[in-house]
Amino acid sequence: MTIGKFHVVGKRFPMKDGVSKVTGSEKYASDIALSNMLHAKVLRSPYPHAKVKSIDLKAAEKMGAICITFEDTPKKMYCPFFPKETVKDTKVLTEKPLYVGDAIAAIAADTEREAEKALKLVKAEYLVLEPIFDPVESMRPSKSALHDFVIIKNKKTRIKNNMATKVELSIGDIEKGFNEADVIIENEYKTGRPYHAQLETKSVVCQPEPNGGIIVWATTQSIHGTRILLSEIFGIPLSKVNVIKLSIGGSFGSSLHLNSIIPICVALALKAQRPVKLVSTREEDMHDHCRHSSTTRYKLGAKRDGTLVAGRMEVVIDCGAYNTQAQAILTAMPGMWANHYKLPNLRFEGISVYVNKVPARAMIGWGNPQVNFVVESQIDDLAEKLHMDPIELKLKNHVGLGDMYHLGAEVMVQIKSCGMEEILTKGAELIGWKNRPNRGEQKGYIRRGIGISIGENVSGVGAPLPIRMDYSSAMIKINEDGTVDLVTPLMDHGGGTVTACAKIVAEELGVPLSNVSISPADTSTTPYDVATHASRGVYVGGLTAKKVASQVRDKLLEYASRIIGAPPDALNIKPNDEIRQGLVYVEGTKGKEVTIREVAETARQKNWGTIASVDSYQPLNRPPSYLGCFMEVEVNIRNGHVKPLRAIIGCDAGTIINPRLAEGQLHGGLNKGIGYALIEDTEYNKKTGEMLNKGYLTDFKMLTASDLPSLKNIEVFFTDTYEPDGPLGAKGISEVGINPIAAAVTNAVYNAIGIRFRDIPITPEKVLEALKEKEMI
Repeated sequence: MTIGKFHVVGKRFPMKDGVSKVTGSEKYASDIALSNMLHAKVLRSPYPHAKVKSIDLKAAEKMGAICITFEDTPKKMYCPFFPKETVKDTKVLTEKPLYVGDAIAAIAADTEREAEKALKLVKAEYLVLEPIFDPVESMRPSKSALHDFVIIKNKKTRIKNNMATKVELSIGDIEKGFNEADVIIENEYKTGRPYHAQLETKSVVCQPEPNGGIIVWATTQSIHGTRILLSEIFGIPLSKVNVIKLSIGGSFGSSLHLNSIIPICVALALKAQRPVKLVSTREEDMHDHCRHSSTTRYKLGAKRDGTLVAGRMEVVIDCGAYNTQAQAILTAMPGMWANHYKLPNLRFEGISVYVNKVPARAMIGWGNPQVNFVVESQIDDLAEKLHMDPIELKLKNHVGLGDMYHLGAEVMVQIKSCGMEEILTKGAELIGWKNRPNRGEQKGYIRRGIGISIGENVSGVGAPLPIRMDYSSAMIKINEDGTVDLVTPLMDHGGGTVTACAKIVAEELGVPLSNVSISPADTSTTPYDVATHASRGVYVGGLTAKKVASQVRDKLLEYASRIIGAPPDALNIKPNDEIRQGLVYVEGTKGKEVTIREVAETARQKNWGTIASVDSYQPLNRPPSYLGCFMEVEVNIRNGHVKPLRAIIGCDAGTIINPRLAEGQLHGGLNKGIGYALIEDTEYNKKTGEMLNKGYLTDFKMLTASDLPSLKNIEVFFTDTYEPDGPLGAKGISEVGINPIAAAVTNAVYNAIGIRFRDIPITPEKVLEALKEKEMI
């Protein structure tokens, strides 16, 4: 099926919430204001590792503030990750802070200013403990345990040598594979801990109910996940917890977990029996989440003809103070590696380690950018050693159409769509790959280079067996005037996910897109949805919308058949933009048509019932999307500055539902990927544990428009592919855009100056140091 056969899919339409967002009328959690509402502030530890000896709240309480500490909140540990993981090590408030910024108390007052004044009156006394910032140091037997114990499978468990998680995977015979290799390359790679830097900081408003329940407006990627965890933490029945769906100002994974301020605000509201609002500052938000850093040792073996035969990958990531998603990310990493290039023999060993830093959380790509940087850097090295064109080596070994794709340790499915060949062929032509610079011939202090990197990403975490929980739900009804309501708990991070679902509904029902409305939703009025993560929004949400819309279509045609006098199988639907209606008609027969409005009105008048359906859908696959990035950079060998000049981005995401938004998604991925490669990181004072760049005004640097290639030098194209398992042929696109970017940058830098950087971000200081070592300056 091609785009030309669709009436709204693949066409450019405004986002459903576009007008409200550009006019400033869209509601976010920080916009919610209730009568008699208190404002909250959190007392955070100034030490990276300590025990709270005492907290004096008397002065704050004398002001009339509502105060809570560890003693006033549930003592049970929980895991803030919505698909329940086995490790529970987090508390609402802690008596043993494990990083600078860990929450130990909270207060609420009538105004934000009064809350700030009351917070300054709270006095805490600490027993300061030795901090540990390096994961290798943290694993030494002589180092004290950061956690006295954690809960695994409902049992208290002591953690050995601060190792939070260990994951191993073997395929084939690794020793036999290396013995067969003609060429073996082994290197170590390091990646940083960049902050998500999403537009919206975390906010929450909680309103206690007379029946002992709670209503919550919060920054979250999952309203149902938030509801379930709050019910678990506070022992409130699910029927008495209602989380309202709001817009979210970007996330990049930063709200996939239960944000730490949400249960704090709930605890304050339940104690005060008044609504409470808690909004994080940017500095507080930076002390809540970042990407997992990684140190990876990668050994790769190949035949002289470029056939890969064996690989061994050893990864150490620091998860920070708490193990929120480290287990899940480490579990995903070997699959990302195995699904990239064909490796008949491989061995993966991954460890996550507790350190006294900000907790690392899920961030766009879910471990894939770390793996991709290693694999695509090493494949570039291998191509040079084999005297092969990197593109030829990639085409020879990449996992593509017809190959088997790992969904888990024992579950594989066949790839049914792949545009990688088109991506590499067209991209190479557009960038002028055959005429790329020869670093040995360049003179002067400005050196140019072109690099290539490819990557892929799953569309959700569906599978034919229940190895992961991934299903969504929706309700669709046709109103009496022929318009359509879509009610979905699926969160839209701002990229147009729900607009895409509305387009799929319009396509399935044969109505103008303007007739499909997105209805308000909350956990009391919608069935369950996991979360918008893992590039599942359009894929899983779209499949769900299509399934439910198909059920509504069947009911609509059954009612229309009573009016027209023809069997439902003889009927079809088409949109009519002139009358802004969908028309039900008999193909090839004049005069046998009726508007959807007339069908719905007749159904009401004759008591046939509302044309509606509600259902859930669990996908059986997670087809990969593919991306190739050709990057041109210039390196100034006088000051070490790397400037991206041009980018060609080819993407296979199947049928493109929202073309303009899909292009924007890839532009965003390019920005985040270049930032990951060149500049973005969070740094710590190794003595005090304080974050050195803890705010936009205090040295956390991000790329601006002037640091990126101009729009005319960024070219995006999509392949002509159709995914048979996807909604109208579509696949996910949200995360594939970032995964290969860092390696494309570093490969281009290598092409420019002949220096391979294996530790990112490659700041000007690192470039200058490397140039001096090579005696190039």
